[in-house]
Amino acid sequence: MMNTIDQYFLIVPASGIGTRMNADLPKQYLTLNNGLTVLDQTLKTLLAIENIKACVVAISKDDTKFKNSLFANHDKLLTTAVGGKERFHSVMSALNALRPFAKDDDWVLVHDAARPCVKASEVSNLMATLKNNSVGGLLAVRVVDTIKKSENNIVEKTIDRLNLWQAQTPQMYRFGVLFKALTNVIENALNITDEASSIEHLGLKSVLVPASKSNLKITTAEDLDLANFYLKETFT
Repeated sequence: MMNTIDQYFLIVPASGIGTRMNADLPKQYLTLNNGLTVLDQTLKTLLAIENIKACVVAISKDDTKFKNSLFANHDKLLTTAVGGKERFHSVMSALNALRPFAKDDDWVLVHDAARPCVKASEVSNLMATLKNNSVGGLLAVRVVDTIKKSENNIVEKTIDRLNLWQAQTPQMYRFGVLFKALTNVIENALNITDEASSIEHLGLKSVLVPASKSNLKITTAEDLDLANFYLKETFT
């Protein structure tokens, strides 16, 4: 039976080192044109959402930067968790930190630290769309480009894009469902790249909630430029 009043908790995995950025800092600590770090811009948007009750940020055990975050002492920050080797290890660490506070039917939103252009309106739409769902879902955008499968840069075939989506974050699931799914991943040494993949391994279904292309994940220097453009368009 679901809560009559849903509680929403936020997890932000932020322990990556961002090797593809070729930068001196992990990408979540790079400074945007608005003066905020990538991580702080992400937290600024999400922690301002009234329905989000509390947050756990997963950081590297060697992290020396988060203490300087504008949100290191935020009222909604419950604690930091120690990030792991893979993303799902970091999320599981954060879930364990949440266990004293969250019930199985509470919601957990997992959002990439390196997606600073996420729109609060789209997160709110995700919450509203999934409100009565027993599992959860994620923000995503339909694939519009023609997709090719290749071998050594030679096209093998064209993939039908009709039912293809690009997964984004937040990915939002009931606490108990996500905890069970990630426990299954760890116990069975499964290889996943997002929370929705762990849900698939339980044989459960995730709902895709349409979002904007502007909710990009910063991976390269070019992405950082694009994020600065989107943020300028959104907040000016």
